[in-house]
Amino acid sequence: MKNILKKISQAVQMLLLAPVKLPGKALNVIRYVALGLGILEAVVSDSSDTVKSDEVKSDEVISD
Repeated sequence: MKNILKKISQAVQMLLLAPVKLPGKALNVIRYVALGLGILEAVVSDSSDTVKSDEVKSDEVISD
């Protein structure tokens, strides 16, 4: 899932940075999509970091 989100966000960033004239509404939609993808990436990375930290804590408790 992370890979898919990362690739889609890279494609959206390329659209935003490209020197192509797009209608204003299309740019607004692309900006909102980029914002949404950024939020999704943050949530996915936070949830995976939480799971990893929980696994480390459980490993420490077992080894003690």
